[in-house]
Amino acid sequence: MPTAIYLLSPTPKEGTISLPMIDFAITAESIDFSHSDTLMFTSKQAVVTADKIDSSWKNYPCVAIGPATKKQIEDLGGKVIYYPKSFYGETLSHDISQFFSDKKLLYLRPKEISFDSKGFLEKEGITLQEQIIYETSCIQYLHKEKPLKNAIIIFTSPSTIHCFLKNFEWDESYTAVVIGKATKVHLPADAAYVVADAPLISSCIEKAEEIENSSF
Repeated sequence: MPTAIYLLSPTPKEGTISLPMIDFAITAESIDFSHSDTLMFTSKQAVVTADKIDSSWKNYPCVAIGPATKKQIEDLGGKVIYYPKSFYGETLSHDISQFFSDKKLLYLRPKEISFDSKGFLEKEGITLQEQIIYETSCIQYLHKEKPLKNAIIIFTSPSTIHCFLKNFEWDESYTAVVIGKATKVHLPADAAYVVADAPLISSCIEKAEEIENSSF
């Protein structure tokens, strides 16, 4: 019997069981571009949300954090002028302070974030404008919907881990596939896990399928 692979991101993918953990809600009626000349996005959801609020975001050059974010910007007609190789916390902020010290950056973001970019950049002498445009909440599940034993579970963000653990107790038979190093630190201490080769859902699925095939 094949091992069940559960994907916790919002978009279903072939070969996985969809178990989305997060709901998104738009919290802004408009976007204030008046003090900015460059936009920063750290998630594809932020790009999608901005497009629903005001499509004129496409008139501004964008800093894209992560390959999925970059692709979403370009798919919707925006222009990416900078795409950092590393997009974790302080390394990212150092890069931005080096390349964008003369720009007026507007960070379009969710209500909750894992790293205080604004505070760090202010130490570097850069004022980062921020606007919260959406918020997330956990989807609630019944206990009977808990993943099967020995399942492989794909976590695509720290939030998917937090929401999963609000719904279900971790089973020692599970194997987690995480999208990056920043996500793995939120797993239970005793969780078996592997990190995807690239920070992409497709890479997570490939890693999960490798684990599944090696179990036969």
